[in-house]
Amino acid sequence: MATKLWEKNYEIAGEIERFTVGRDREMDLYLAPYDVLGSMAHITMLETIGLLSSEELSLLLSELKSIYALCQRGEFVIEEGVEDVHSQVELMLTRRLGDMGKKIHSGRSRNDQVLVDLKLFTRQQLKDIAEDVKVLFDELIQKSDQYKDVLMPGYTHLQIAMPSSFGLWFGAYAESLTDDMLFLQAAYRMTNRNPLGSAAGYGSSFPLNRELTTRLLGFDTMDYNVVYAQMGRGKMERNVAFALASIAGTLAKLAFDACLFNSQNFSFVHLPKECTTGSSIMPHKKNPDVFELIRAKSNKLQALPQQVTLIMNNLPCGYFRDLQIIKEVFLPAFGELRDCLQMTAYIINRMTVNEHILDNPMYDPIFSVEEVNRLAASGMPFRDAYKKVGLDIESGHFVADKHIHHTHEGSIGHLCNDRIAQLMDETLAGFHFERMTSAEKSLLS
Repeated sequence: MATKLWEKNYEIAGEIERFTVGRDREMDLYLAPYDVLGSMAHITMLETIGLLSSEELSLLLSELKSIYALCQRGEFVIEEGVEDVHSQVELMLTRRLGDMGKKIHSGRSRNDQVLVDLKLFTRQQLKDIAEDVKVLFDELIQKSDQYKDVLMPGYTHLQIAMPSSFGLWFGAYAESLTDDMLFLQAAYRMTNRNPLGSAAGYGSSFPLNRELTTRLLGFDTMDYNVVYAQMGRGKMERNVAFALASIAGTLAKLAFDACLFNSQNFSFVHLPKECTTGSSIMPHKKNPDVFELIRAKSNKLQALPQQVTLIMNNLPCGYFRDLQIIKEVFLPAFGELRDCLQMTAYIINRMTVNEHILDNPMYDPIFSVEEVNRLAASGMPFRDAYKKVGLDIESGHFVADKHIHHTHEGSIGHLCNDRIAQLMDETLAGFHFERMTSAEKSLLS
């Protein structure tokens, strides 16, 4: 059995080990390539302060690059009896390089090691999420422009209310994603700060160069106060979870609309049959299961901030093992959200709309406000116009004029999709992902 980084001259009870390790080995596979990157930056810094020779650094970096390649190929495993990813990487180095492999831990604790792993992992996931959001955003804008002149009823209280359009409906969700992206950018900027060098939360007597590791890993800056760096464990995950939940909220609402509008009672949109599922008893069924699952998964993701908060919110400063449990709900969440984003974009791309909804006279009353406004514009007091049109509807004398003309910003006739797209592009540019990718590429070169 492999030894542990902290092992002394006694063995821990087997049941205690099983319980305390929990799902860490499984969860740490998410972090493996980032643990390697963090170690590469750390030992590069150690060489500059005299804790490693240049020859040792060269050998260690070469082996770490090999381990990184294993991670990229999906071949990295945490062996039975090895406690976590940090122990596995160090074990692999010592097998190849002997005692030299043990030197990589100088000036470091598993506490700041897992912190940097989590931050490197999370910022990459946020980049991937941002790219998936942009793909869905582009699909929504394209559909908004394509169907900008196709009218549909707008609803309040689930009662037909006023004329809307598919341009507005698709575009509304596109603009919602621009706000979600702002939230995501804030989460990224809070994430992209370097905790390495905080050790167990109280720094180190070694003369660590934290500016160097910050630069090597492409962080915007560092978490300066070493106690706060450790206090950030859990807080970072909670802040990111709120950003993910914001996107999930947009997806859940869109999915609900799509399920409703696809039903025969509405028939506003049509999903291709290959995007639906059937019934084991009713041969006519074409169910929108994908949107139903997107809705459920997105609602589940909206609970993530509360899960993280309830695990970490009553802990005092310093490290506690409670924080381990956050990984179990946090790390898989990115894949779940990306799956929902990609599937939503896939179906939106293939969705078609009913261009003749308003031919049905049941929707004629939604044009009542247009008539009130026309009368008011011709000089009749608004309240008198409102009463006249209301009485005409009750007596059956109202005739809908379906030729509407809305011109103000954001209305049926002036969607402002170009401005919404500009907002999205400006927000995406504000992430500065290139710093991260350039730094990681340099480390691995």
